[in-house]
Amino acid sequence: MSLKFPIIYSDEFLLHDTGYYHPEKPERLTAIKAALHATAWADQLEWQSPTPADQRSVINNVLRIHASKYVQGIRHLANRGGGYLDGDTPVSPRSYEVALLAVSAWLDGVDRVLQTNSPAFVLARPPGHHALREIGMGFCIFNNAAIAADYALQQPGIERVGILDWDVHHGNGTQAIVESHPQIAYCSLHESPQYPGTGRATERGHHENVLNVPMKSGSTIAAYELAFEQQVMPFLTAFQPDLLIVSAGYDANQADPLSHVLLQPEDYGILTKYCLQITSRILFGLEGGYDLPAIAESVVATIESCLIHSS
Repeated sequence: MSLKFPIIYSDEFLLHDTGYYHPEKPERLTAIKAALHATAWADQLEWQSPTPADQRSVINNVLRIHASKYVQGIRHLANRGGGYLDGDTPVSPRSYEVALLAVSAWLDGVDRVLQTNSPAFVLARPPGHHALREIGMGFCIFNNAAIAADYALQQPGIERVGILDWDVHHGNGTQAIVESHPQIAYCSLHESPQYPGTGRATERGHHENVLNVPMKSGSTIAAYELAFEQQVMPFLTAFQPDLLIVSAGYDANQADPLSHVLLQPEDYGILTKYCLQITSRILFGLEGGYDLPAIAESVVATIESCLIHSS
């Protein structure tokens, strides 16, 4: 009997209230959840609740990556009823605890992948890859991927962690946090020029551990496949990660309102197949993606590729 595919999710992730018109809204998760329940292989999924943040001292992991003053500032802002970290990053009364639970879900995902040597998917919000050590921005509060990578390196036998970021926006926060860490490699494919304006191909990290692949507006899966074949796969394969974390943003879809890249939902199944050639130890964690049908179908394509690979 094959292992079921784990999805780490909680309805509490819906309680991070970004306001009625904000693109990073709770409906992103409910759309994905509904689409997964509607698949022919829904019985092969295992829905796992994240460990409560206080039960695993998540705050200690957060403070290894983020400045204490910043973390306390988020907590105080939430306790005062909320506010904004920047023009588009709201904090609601429940956002601090929800963001900690999201981190816990990513850490649970690391544990699960390392236990089974098989992929898992963290269906959580808020996203994280724009969050810097002392600044939240771009809808992001805590940098889930960087915290998860740091946590993984504390586990027995884990010497190298790769982070692949296929969100259409460059993960400026993740790169800034990990580029000085020789045991973490960061690779990003992102539309350029585009928010936040970082991620030049000349940025290589302090240990040649960063690969940025700027993609032109109008890029299709053909351009992504070429980038994977010529750059991404050689870079990550040479690094030989013991774990691959995918910052899985789905806003490079043609239907997405925040980008001009022309991927289709099924194309994420192709990108997933490339990842599975590197290692079966993959943690997928949700980042961006703002067209509800497109993000839902894209997550379905990602997980379906994993199920086909393992069968």
